[in-house]
Amino acid sequence: MESNVPVEAMAPMSERMLDLDKPLYTISVAAEILASHPRTLMMYETMGLGVPARTATNRRRYTQRDILTLSAIQRLTRQHGLNIAGARYVIKCLQLLDAHGIPRPPGLADVDLEHVRL
Repeated sequence: MESNVPVEAMAPMSERMLDLDKPLYTISVAAEILASHPRTLMMYETMGLGVPARTATNRRRYTQRDILTLSAIQRLTRQHGLNIAGARYVIKCLQLLDAHGIPRPPGLADVDLEHVRL
């Protein structure tokens, strides 16, 4: 008896997790998720932060990784009072600390950078 279930559906759940780099979200949806204005996302794009993929018709599509990256930047700017350049610098420093197994400063322990890419 042959099954009509796709091979992907038979893979373990960990292998079927959402692809973080798949362009899914329009700029308006991404802005809503991040509680920002679409123009803010365009500003981030010009600074090289969370640069979305483009469709064949040149529309922006943000990935889950873009959302996570911008969320980390917003957390540092809104809750810790940093500017964009400072947030970028702190993220890179925290990533270096994590890579070398050095504990983070207590005030920055809550910033999730697991899937952030700058």
